[in-house]
Amino acid sequence: MSTPVDDWDWLEPHAPRLPARERLTAWTASALGSTLGSPILFGIVYTSLASAVFFSLGVVVNHALGLTPLVFLIAALMFGLTALTYVEGASLHQEPGGSTVFARYAFNELVSFIAGWAILLDYIILIATTAYAATQYLKVFWAPLGNRDEALALSLAIIAYVVFSNIRGLSSRRGLRIGALVVGALALELFVIALGLILYFNPHKITSQVHLGSAPSWSGLIFAITITTMAFTSVEYASGLAGEVIASRRALQRLLASGIVVLVVAYFGVALFAVTAFPIHGTHSGLAHGYLDDPVIGLASSLRPAAVAEFTRYALGAVVAVTLIAAANSAMLGLSRLAYSLSTNRQIPSRLGRLHQRRSTPYVLILLAGALAAVLVIPENIDFLVGIYAFGAVLSFTIAHLSVIRLRYREPHRRRPFRMPLSVRVGGGRLPLLAVLGALLSAAGWVALVLVHQPARYVGLGWMAAGIVLYLVYRHLDESSPLQRVTVAPEVLRSEQPRAREYGSILVPLHGDAPDDEIVRTAALLVAGQPTDEAEAAIDTATIEAVWIFQMPMALTLDARLPEEHFRGARAALARAKTLGEEHAGVHVATATVRARSVGQAIVEEARRRGVEAIVLGAEAPSRIRGGVHFGGHRRLETYAGDVVRYVVARAPCRVIVTAPPPRAAPDAELPTAQPAGAGIV
Repeated sequence: MSTPVDDWDWLEPHAPRLPARERLTAWTASALGSTLGSPILFGIVYTSLASAVFFSLGVVVNHALGLTPLVFLIAALMFGLTALTYVEGASLHQEPGGSTVFARYAFNELVSFIAGWAILLDYIILIATTAYAATQYLKVFWAPLGNRDEALALSLAIIAYVVFSNIRGLSSRRGLRIGALVVGALALELFVIALGLILYFNPHKITSQVHLGSAPSWSGLIFAITITTMAFTSVEYASGLAGEVIASRRALQRLLASGIVVLVVAYFGVALFAVTAFPIHGTHSGLAHGYLDDPVIGLASSLRPAAVAEFTRYALGAVVAVTLIAAANSAMLGLSRLAYSLSTNRQIPSRLGRLHQRRSTPYVLILLAGALAAVLVIPENIDFLVGIYAFGAVLSFTIAHLSVIRLRYREPHRRRPFRMPLSVRVGGGRLPLLAVLGALLSAAGWVALVLVHQPARYVGLGWMAAGIVLYLVYRHLDESSPLQRVTVAPEVLRSEQPRAREYGSILVPLHGDAPDDEIVRTAALLVAGQPTDEAEAAIDTATIEAVWIFQMPMALTLDARLPEEHFRGARAALARAKTLGEEHAGVHVATATVRARSVGQAIVEEARRRGVEAIVLGAEAPSRIRGGVHFGGHRRLETYAGDVVRYVVARAPCRVIVTAPPPRAAPDAELPTAQPAGAGIV
């Protein structure tokens, strides 16, 4: 028994009838969810798959010539391998960031940055490419867009629209509408392919055009294969939604299978149509010569009868242009999420990841990405852009494959909701053969691309070299190891309206260990804000007194000479505290070293001498001996406070704030690093 289309009671049994537009959106979500898994993932994956062929087909045909269908079959294989790797990696560590997260846990923070920096380049190029390609498909409505100046002006306007939309914030409802649009674009493309193959398909014509080594050349074939990776960006962005989008294993399998089918049917079909409707003459393709920037319009123009060709040209011009703009929006959204992840992990300056005070979007990064995309679109050269794109994509995919392989050995017992098939036991773990194949293909493609494509070689290597240098300098100035993870509290990145300061000055004793960072951040959040009186307003800064206390033994005098390594550790801890604290607006960190016999007594005396309003201390982690005692649902202070904390709380001349101790996990627990604990006022 079938349900009538207008019967929407299944959405909410007692809900009022929805407006027509909302009913369509709800139906789209249900249909996509029941057939292809999460509708959000569907929109992300298929927007990239659908849009990539619209601007890359002409370039691929120009280099692969008669072997274009084979190139797209290879692309389908590589997409399947890449998608399987990303799904396993994202299910293993459900953090936003894609390949940067895999590399962080498999290798170190530097490798993670390299993967993220390469993908950032791809997102920027994808924004520029889709914006320019959209203008070329709109030529069917306004011919002057074929001129350089008009096309550039509209490209910049599209980039500006993408920047504005992403600063404003994209809703999930818009993602559902994009999914419906992509379905329409694919349906129209399949119609064109079917009609074109009926008119032009000839197997002999395809084989007679191939003269491997000359038409196409080996370098052209390799370059064409790497270009097809433009369709794979979707898996990077989709994996960045790990932990936010819930999709079952079966839904993911359907999504991956359908994506491979689309690549085989749509890409392979359009390639067959292209090489038969526009035969290859020597080393030149008629499609690439006349329709390099809008190849699908060229295919539509070859249809018969003329009325069908005219209608299809206009329909494709509108649908493809809107799809490309949607792809630019998706690329900017993926870029902003990735860059925000890099900024919270101190891989790029955290000020770049500052959030908009109303929209909570990383507006600084979005503006910078828009500016870089505008610069890249100025040459109006699709071949140039896709070559540079392939450099970053293949590099990051190689790192992703290698990371998942290494994680099989580094974290062999960690729960994996999804595990790619075809693994064999080698050494102490199970080696994923598909990931190994993907790594070999990606690495070989990257090396070949660097050798055969000059723009990719110079621009790509220059981008990566500049990024690595900036990263190393930034970590050096931050007194942080380039190989270890360092995080920034999310509150630091929020540009919220100024709030009243809770304290004007706080004393923070340092110990040189990991909890120091959270103690300093807690203090900075307490002193950051708007001045509460005229005296503070005149200075407009609040002070954190970061103090390193040398506890001198009775065998030495207080002014005895100490080994240099003692001072080196103190200077590093104080410098890091200054950097962390002064990331907050209106916060000044003063540093000092103090010598004393008793740490607790020194803290109390320094607080009294400096006239601070509060002291922030870190509690000790609970142990089997001192932990676990509860009264009224709260742990007693004595169970986690050592002698120093108890002394300071009892004798301090001001309020004492004790941050919660770090949780102590079981030795064999396989849990992600705990989030920073909050602070309790004693």
